[in-house]
Amino acid sequence: MVLALDAWAAEAPEVAACKASGLLALQQASPDIADLVIDQESIAVSAADTKVGDVPVKAVVLGEAYIKRAKETGRPDRFVCLIGEKGKVLLTFFTAK
Repeated sequence: MVLALDAWAAEAPEVAACKASGLLALQQASPDIADLVIDQESIAVSAADTKVGDVPVKAVVLGEAYIKRAKETGRPDRFVCLIGEKGKVLLTFFTAK
């Protein structure tokens, strides 16, 4: 079986964790948010061996995502997501282009 790069990125556990965490945080701030659509072509997952303070960072995910509200999908936002030990999301940050 041959997997396309997009299929691999969609299944990457780091990307899935960032999406789930980011969607939850966005919905807590704004309940009208229905979904977070990750632009698979923009995703970069980089292994890391660093710390923020005393907290280990094991991966950094960068890319673009579309925030889908009940009736519309906005323009893409850039995001940064830091992954710590055991795949735990430490930070998901969105910024408008």
